[in-house]
Amino acid sequence: MNEPATPRHAGTGSAVPRPLRPGDTVAVVAPSGPVDPVRLARGTAVLAGLGLKVVTGAHVLDRDGYLAGSDAARAADLQRAWCDPAVAAVLCARGGYGATRILDLLDWEAMRAAGPKTLVGSSDVTALHRALEVRLGLVSWFGPMPACPLLADPGGPEPRSLERLSAALFGGAGSAIGPVAGSVAGDRAIVAGSAAGPITGGNLSLLAALCGTPYRLRAEGRIVLLEDVGEAPYRIDRMLTQLLGAGALDGAAGFALGSWTGCGDPWPVLEERLGALGVPVVAGLPVGHGTPQFSVPMGALGGIDAESCSLTWSIRYPDGAL
Repeated sequence: MNEPATPRHAGTGSAVPRPLRPGDTVAVVAPSGPVDPVRLARGTAVLAGLGLKVVTGAHVLDRDGYLAGSDAARAADLQRAWCDPAVAAVLCARGGYGATRILDLLDWEAMRAAGPKTLVGSSDVTALHRALEVRLGLVSWFGPMPACPLLADPGGPEPRSLERLSAALFGGAGSAIGPVAGSVAGDRAIVAGSAAGPITGGNLSLLAALCGTPYRLRAEGRIVLLEDVGEAPYRIDRMLTQLLGAGALDGAAGFALGSWTGCGDPWPVLEERLGALGVPVVAGLPVGHGTPQFSVPMGALGGIDAESCSLTWSIRYPDGAL
């Protein structure tokens, strides 16, 4: 029987990979920084506990300074996993730095021919989310990674993060997020109102670094997710100023702000630079580098509401499930 046509969100044009099923094979690759083998083993065990068959890239434990092996090896692992018909999803082991270096080494036509697949990752993986949107028009998941503490802690994975990751992978419930107890930001709306549009964005540092490239942020008509870690307020100011000056934030429908772990007090500069745009801005969402870390579909049709400080989304899967 022929597979059903891949659905695309009305108004977004983004293709939606099918949800995973128990027994599916997922590949863990390392497109960015070097991976701790103990954490990787714990994280892959967590994925196996979800009923998935887990394979790892041939070079996943390579190290080349601050990179997980050579650019060619990291790109080859990602492309091999993506183009393998037995692999239903590709999860990035961790962030760090390096994903931007492999974007021009990937055979995007071969990856397009392989059909839509699920990609999961955050932080430095923002570069891959942007590339998948630009090159493949594909919905992908900004979420926790298997060789990072939230999934690979010795005491076990953070339960809320794992629950939301499982929902993202298998197409379960979990199409809305709002501030959680203990949020550093608390329940806040920087600018009141509500807005709808495709979700884009990711890690602020990566979005600034992608200015001037084919993968630069285009915010027009979109809900822009922003988060970061370890950046002083003046550096956040500098990166927002760069995006503003480059026109990357022109026409944004609204902003959904995630965690700003280790960033001091970023709220005055966020309020000043984003509030001046006059579109709804909500903050305190558990997305990014904080705990918990919920998964968000980049490219899906989303909405923000300042009254509830929430981000919601809708996904139409190939089997018709919502």
